[in-house]
Amino acid sequence: MGKQPSAWITTQQKKRWPLMVLLLLSLSTLMAFLIRSTFDSCSNGSSNNVGNFIREGQAEEKGGTHHQVNHNDEAPTPNPLDFMKSKLVLLVSHELSLSGGPLLLMELACLLREVGADVVLVTNQKQTESDDIIYSLEHKMLNRGVQVFSAKGQEAIDTALKADLVVLNTAVAGKWLDAVLKEHVADVLPKVLWWIHEMRGHYFKLEYVKHLPLVGGAMIDSHTTANYWKNRTRERLGIKMPETYVVHLGNSKELMEVAENRVAKLVLREHVRESLGVKNEDLVFALINSVSRGKGQDLFLRSFHESLKLIQESKLKVPPIHAVIVGSDMNAQTKFETELRNFVSQNNMQGRVHFVNKTLTVAPYLASIDVLVQNSQARGECFGRITIEAMAFQLPVLGTAAGGTMEIVVNGTTGLLHPAGKEGVMPLSNNIVKLATNVEKRLTMGKKGYERVKERFLEHHMSERIAKVLKEILLHKAKRHSES
Repeated sequence: MGKQPSAWITTQQKKRWPLMVLLLLSLSTLMAFLIRSTFDSCSNGSSNNVGNFIREGQAEEKGGTHHQVNHNDEAPTPNPLDFMKSKLVLLVSHELSLSGGPLLLMELACLLREVGADVVLVTNQKQTESDDIIYSLEHKMLNRGVQVFSAKGQEAIDTALKADLVVLNTAVAGKWLDAVLKEHVADVLPKVLWWIHEMRGHYFKLEYVKHLPLVGGAMIDSHTTANYWKNRTRERLGIKMPETYVVHLGNSKELMEVAENRVAKLVLREHVRESLGVKNEDLVFALINSVSRGKGQDLFLRSFHESLKLIQESKLKVPPIHAVIVGSDMNAQTKFETELRNFVSQNNMQGRVHFVNKTLTVAPYLASIDVLVQNSQARGECFGRITIEAMAFQLPVLGTAAGGTMEIVVNGTTGLLHPAGKEGVMPLSNNIVKLATNVEKRLTMGKKGYERVKERFLEHHMSERIAKVLKEILLHKAKRHSES
């Protein structure tokens, strides 16, 4: 190809320069907002100026007042957790990390702080300053008024005895009861809410959950998981579950603000796709989860490879399709991660498969892709927060017919389900091709998914569900106390 005349290039650069400046300014503002908003739900009131700007902009686009905007002449919407004001709540986690359980517990801490509760977070894995992620998470909690300290000190014992409510997060946190509280265990159990997220069989050990029948209640993210725990504890351990509450999760207000802002999504889409080397017209199927065999990245890549072959053999006219794996960690140099990259190289898919490091901020990637793949294996996800986040961005979901995914995705309406395991490779491949070749189906499923999120998977839905559980636990504790 011959070179373009220099005058033509200069003219084009002049035309693009104002747009590039606008995009860069918009991107820098947006990224600052996204990073900050991860924990902004801790803030009291509606002090998020960027969020207010987005909400008001949406209201103007719709020709009216957005229902979430509280103007000066309107009474603020009551928070269902207001009754927790001044209550002392101890949150117990086995670790501080970017994994689902700890992040959910930190989100609960934010929701409670927002209504004026006194919140203390203790963790069995006390960090050192050399661990940047843990150090950062701890200090974000401290900056929001959440006290954070080791689960093994006298402070933890004193707080547990004084607390109105103790939340144990994940089955593993159960070891803390005997190891730290010792002779005080019986005094604390009636006010314990055990929040369980695990679906794997190796968590069913008496050393973890032997006190489960005696706690105030258990909170689990899906009906599928709750039934699994009920049956497994009875059959394998011979113990009975306490009163169990199913609480589906919800999307944060901050994520919804980005998902509902067209300019924000456009800017993020252009930036992320440019960084990946993906064109605007290309189709992107992404799996956003920590890289591990249980999350099914290997089977997803096999399905993606099969779909490429099917498109080529059938001579289907579709835009170039790409697979993106968000959640990579090459610093860890795991055997599984190496297997994934070797598979890509061996099948000459380097230009079609992209690996992205794990991140706390998923909104930029949800804004830049076309389809989410939720490929968790075995019993699936306990819930799968990323699924409802993708649906908020009007993305169809290709998910395994297992776990909480079946309570979120309506098969054939908001996405398509396929079996877990190797038998799901070809069905997933066929579903990839179905959505790649049918833009109307993609858009319709995405719109239906968004409507489903608005109906049942928002932050206020989750707050209402959690509030009902906390009231029951506090009532149960008061009743036990009066009887004693």
